[in-house]
Amino acid sequence: MKPDRELTLSEAIREAYVEEMRRDERVFLIGTSIQAPTFPHTKGLADEFGEGRVLDTPISEPGMTGCAMGAALEGLRPVVDYMYAGFAYCAGSEVFLQAGQYHFLHGSQHPLPMVMVGTCGVGRRVANEHATLPYGALIHHPGLKVCMPSTPYDAKGLMKAAIRDDNPVFFLWHTSMMMQKGPVPNEDYIVPLGVADIKRSGSDLTILASGLQVGNALKVADKLAREVSIEVIDPRSFEPFDRDTLMRSLEKTHRLVIVDEDFERGGFAAEVMAQVMEHGYDLLDAPVKRVCHPHFPVPGGYIDSYTMPTPERIEAAAREALGA
Repeated sequence: MKPDRELTLSEAIREAYVEEMRRDERVFLIGTSIQAPTFPHTKGLADEFGEGRVLDTPISEPGMTGCAMGAALEGLRPVVDYMYAGFAYCAGSEVFLQAGQYHFLHGSQHPLPMVMVGTCGVGRRVANEHATLPYGALIHHPGLKVCMPSTPYDAKGLMKAAIRDDNPVFFLWHTSMMMQKGPVPNEDYIVPLGVADIKRSGSDLTILASGLQVGNALKVADKLAREVSIEVIDPRSFEPFDRDTLMRSLEKTHRLVIVDEDFERGGFAAEVMAQVMEHGYDLLDAPVKRVCHPHFPVPGGYIDSYTMPTPERIEAAAREALGA
């Protein structure tokens, strides 16, 4: 596949919608402000596919999620758009306790093919529900698959994989990356859920980062390139998590920094640290370092620039891991 064009991340998601809705008439969208969209990833879809397949709903996350679950059980393939991923907490019972666990609790008789979508991420000064990244809470509940792209290529491929999956998938995308451009092939492709991507090869230190933070990790790797060789891995999926790729990296580098924009306490970074300690302790030459949002509510205004992971904080953690 030879990319001969560039799309923004939101355009890549939209193209995935268009292709999957044309391919499979069971796919439909339901959510808040998607017919006359707040964000460009659903622009014009109601004109092509009609209001019967692009459904605007009242601002009721439990209602739209429950509707999608019922549709999935009847054989449709709904995509629920919360606008902001933090709003999914309003549908906590449906998202955390019902969707992911339905297949198991009902004797593996009913697949539940539904995708839940929302933007998230610190740095836009939108605070709290609009910025919070919920993947730490999502992966805590069994049965949910969770992913987040760091490039338009990954955005399109992950979305297509999510729509085709027979399990509930939560697709997160970073608000600050909405207009970021990158190469996307014209050919049909998917990015499999649960397969990490090595964004930069290295031999002295591994940085595991996702979403917006992949770019920050790459900046640090570029800055320190004359001093040290840094490998940057994007998990792409938080659940299932590709531990094997991370372990193979640690066999080379023996040092790890995890960049996690979610809250530090009990988050994804803490889970990865635990898995590394259980399955790769002998590979480490230094304690694992993590760069996270502190255990502190996402602030509004300029203060979020002091709480979010930044290249400066990542560099400091890298130097500390290397110095050890």
